[in-house]
Amino acid sequence: MEHDGARKLETATRERLRKLNSLRGREVQTGEFWDVVVVTAVDVCQRESYELQIREKLHRKELPLGVHYTVLSDPPGPKIGNGGSTLYALQHLSDTFGKMLSKLRVILIHAGGFSQRLPSASALGKIFMAFPLGDPIYQMLELKLAMYVDFPSQMKPGVLVTCADDIELYSTGEGESVQFDKPGFTALAHPSPLTVGTTHGVFVLDRHENSSCLEMENTSCLRFLHKPSVDEMQDAGAVCKRENVALSDPEFVYTDSTYYVDFDTAISLLNLLKELGPLDCEIDAYGDFLQALGPQATIDYTNNTANVTKQGSSLVRVRQKIFHLLKGTPLNVILLNTSRFYHIGTTSEYLFHLNEDEALRSQLGLLSSAFSVCETNKNLSSRCCVMYSIIEPRCSVGAGSVVEYSTLGDGVSVGGDSIVSGCLVSPGVSVPDKSFMHSLCVSHQNQTRFVTVFFGINDNLKHSVASPPCLEELKFLGFSLTECLSHWEMESETLRFSGDTSSCSLWNARLFPISSDQQSSFLLSVKMLQAVLSGSTSPLPKGTQLLSMQECLQLKNLEEMLKLRRRLYDDITQKRFNN
Repeated sequence: MEHDGARKLETATRERLRKLNSLRGREVQTGEFWDVVVVTAVDVCQRESYELQIREKLHRKELPLGVHYTVLSDPPGPKIGNGGSTLYALQHLSDTFGKMLSKLRVILIHAGGFSQRLPSASALGKIFMAFPLGDPIYQMLELKLAMYVDFPSQMKPGVLVTCADDIELYSTGEGESVQFDKPGFTALAHPSPLTVGTTHGVFVLDRHENSSCLEMENTSCLRFLHKPSVDEMQDAGAVCKRENVALSDPEFVYTDSTYYVDFDTAISLLNLLKELGPLDCEIDAYGDFLQALGPQATIDYTNNTANVTKQGSSLVRVRQKIFHLLKGTPLNVILLNTSRFYHIGTTSEYLFHLNEDEALRSQLGLLSSAFSVCETNKNLSSRCCVMYSIIEPRCSVGAGSVVEYSTLGDGVSVGGDSIVSGCLVSPGVSVPDKSFMHSLCVSHQNQTRFVTVFFGINDNLKHSVASPPCLEELKFLGFSLTECLSHWEMESETLRFSGDTSSCSLWNARLFPISSDQQSSFLLSVKMLQAVLSGSTSPLPKGTQLLSMQECLQLKNLEEMLKLRRRLYDDITQKRFNN
């Protein structure tokens, strides 16, 4: 992005943050903000967790007041995807508000799922992921609301659909604003390299040439492609060219992020749910809805299940019904030529964007330390991020690392490119490079207990092997799981997996010891981690019980975890006041 565009982007973003800050903790006027903020959750347990955290935020006046905040869980049974969640959310809104819904402006944030690629967000949800800015400190929920803070006053009644693990920054020309006032769907579009287009949705625009000289343009879309190959983009006419620009690759495509649905179209989607009945397959709110739109849309995509994680027998039939119901509905596109799309869904993306990404750090004004006690510490890398934590003297935190919701005792050392989340670390302990450490509070056998899960930053928690598992195929901390067990003097035959044991992974392997308190929990787990990486042994104390990450989430004691955060909040506030 050119220097001038980057400066405009930073100015526009800072203004939106300032605007949300002015609304936090006060009653908003009609038309000034969203009438309804909906957050979706994967199940009842996650819904209750989200509700509790939103109540706490409202109590601490961290959100605008006078808004209807609601959390909706997917119905029990098969996974229904964010498209299914959208349909059920519309049904709930209709049941709750009746005819009044035709006058409301709603933001729908999809935050379901277990965040297996960023497990520090698994227990409390990626929508409550912290960012190093704001006072009180921002979480993803506030960041999303800030980035869209201009939208409600510029839109007709309807629903804005977005996801909880991405951030869109944009600027518009002077006197211009993003307006959602057309019938049908209206999507935001961002110029992206062709390689990015292969993992996103791509718009085939109703024109051939694009100079992208205007900051914002309104156009219509002929067709929407979902995760297309480069050849498919070329063949469909989705590839645009920058004219008169000295770039090594002037070709680009417009990719998707957030979209708006007007009230009448939302009612059409509601009718679709009535026609389909209870859902038994995953529907994609982007791939399955948007591919049906535009005058060049064809029914062919309904049979393409290459990008589907779990194919239900009814998926093709459901897609065809969606296609026939939505066919002919307009797909308007707002081209945001000065914009950036950031995805923060994996540990590597999280570490990069918070520590290394100069563009995002500058645009959002991200800090190296936010709401923490560590200002006098000279051993913290300028390339690390400390949030909502107490760092005692003589601690060191390496470049590329994040420490959040934690207390590090005197002389603790955290290596580079690591994540330490929710931990109480004894003085003098060392955390190796590229390590992930996260302490959870669980209710186990009617008692409050602690488990500190640990992984390598690049471990794949989703990769599974069939049962009986070949433990050589599961890589943990860069080694085979069999080798790791030997360092803890555990027999391979004694390793157990939780849940559906036909599929064995690091997610459901019972590897993590249960402890009576937070501090000893961390100590036990970090010794296991160090033993593997140093090639030594660290046998577990006799009678130690083990849980999987999956079980930790099922048994999590949310009230106790939030109580610990409140206590940490008070400690930080007191120490900062004294200093």
